[in-house]
Amino acid sequence: QVQLVQSGGGSVQAGGSLSLSCSASGWFSRNYCMAWFRQAPGKEREGVATSDSDGRTNYADSVAGRFTISQDKVQKNLYLQMNMVKPEDTAVYYCAAVEGRYRGYCPGFAGHGYNYWGQGTQVTVSS
Repeated sequence: QVQLVQSGGGSVQAGGSLSLSCSASGWFSRNYCMAWFRQAPGKEREGVATSDSDGRTNYADSVAGRFTISQDKVQKNLYLQMNMVKPEDTAVYYCAAVEGRYRGYCPGFAGHGYNYWGQGTQVTVSS
């Protein structure tokens, strides 16, 4: 059984930095995609960034240039470095993962495409 355990997050002032981690256990395929999503109060869940087993990354326009997604493939850890944060980045952040049907497979920002989720971590950015 794959489990994703998140750490990090918290409160920070606008313009500051914060990092999130997601540790995967019970891992599976050599082809996979991992992602960060977030959900703000009263809003729908949205994709933040993705990273597949080949190291390709993708970012939402709202975070491109400020956030960086990365992996430690040996430890099966996923990271999100958040720089120049804004109050609108306030949300509960979730890591997600899915085993790839083929090399390069990644559902992108379609949340229903992921079948493993972390427990969620609150990120609060004050102005």
